Amino acid sequence: MSSPPESGPTLDAASPLPTELPAADEPAKVPLAIEDWATVIIMGLLACITFANVLVRYFTSSSFAWTEEFSVFLMILLAMVAGSAAVARDRHIRIEYFSESGSMARRKRLSQFGAVLVAALFLLIAALSVRMVWDDYRFDETSPGIGVPAWWYSIWLPIVSTAIALRAIGLFIRRGRRDDRGAE
Repeated sequence: MSSPPESGPTLDAASPLPTELPAADEPAKVPLAIEDWATVIIMGLLACITFANVLVRYFTSSSFAWTEEFSVFLMILLAMVAGSAAVARDRHIRIEYFSESGSMARRKRLSQFGAVLVAALFLLIAALSVRMVWDDYRFDETSPGIGVPAWWYSIWLPIVSTAIALRAIGLFIRRGRRDDRGAE
């Protein structure tokens, strides 16, 4: 009996690794490990807080009042930090039909245009959120669940938005340098 012709890579455990593995992160002046470790810490805090609340609810039929509010804050912060990592790694959402087609010069321009737009958006968010933080502080706003000052939560929006904008600017610069050297 003859075996069927090979029509692509096999999926069994004994097969060798594919020849094309994903590329490593591009070198950046500010290490990408900052976002990676922040993600690990935030996820660890979320897991610990949620687990503690489950245990308390199971054994006492009550819960920690602060866990829901703090968990929501951590999830929002996690999304922002992950957004920063996505921008730094050039993994943000795009329509690949447009971004991956055409000449290298067109791809470079589209990549840089996207980075400029991301930077502009997050600089605008950072600038506007500074006003929000100031208002939270000035008017002594408190959080609805546990009554801590609201600016404790809102102060992170301009900080992380600025970080995302800086990562986008860095991506813009790296894309310009990479393609000028003839890489890819």
